[in-house]
Amino acid sequence: MSQREAALLQAYRETDYRVRLAGGGHASIHIGHALPAALQAPPEGGGFLTAWNPDSEPRSRADNRQAQRQLLQQLQTLPGCQWRAGLGIGRTGWHEASLWITGLTAIQLDRLAVQYGQRAWVGTDADGKAVLRFSGELAQQAATA
Repeated sequence: MSQREAALLQAYRETDYRVRLAGGGHASIHIGHALPAALQAPPEGGGFLTAWNPDSEPRSRADNRQAQRQLLQQLQTLPGCQWRAGLGIGRTGWHEASLWITGLTAIQLDRLAVQYGQRAWVGTDADGKAVLRFSGELAQQAATA
C-alpha cells in the first residue's frame, strides 16, 4: 500500500459521517461502531455515499455540485430508494456533501460508488455496524459468484 493510499484509508476511518435528521440536528456515523438509533437501516442496510471528488482528487465546487445533482437525479429513479443529506467531515477540516441512502442493496450502492468514481463508501454489516467498503468489491464478488 502506498503512503497516499494509507493516508486516505486513515482519513476515511477517522471521518465523522454526519446525517441530517428530519427534526433538526444530525447523527454521526463512525467506522466500526453501531449506527446511531436515529439511522437504523432496514434489513438490506444503508450507505453513506457522495459524488464529490472522484478518486479522492479535489474538484471544483461547481463540478462537485453537478456530480452530486446527477447522483440525486439517479436516486430519484430507483424504486424504494430514500436518502437524507449528509456531510463527511475529516479531522483536517476537509468536508464533502454526501447522502445517507436506504432502500438499495449493498451491491446497488457499490455500483453507484463505482459509477461516481469513489474509492470507498460507508455501508453497514449484518450487526448494524458501519463498515468501510472499497468501491467495486461487492459488485466484483457478485459477478464471480
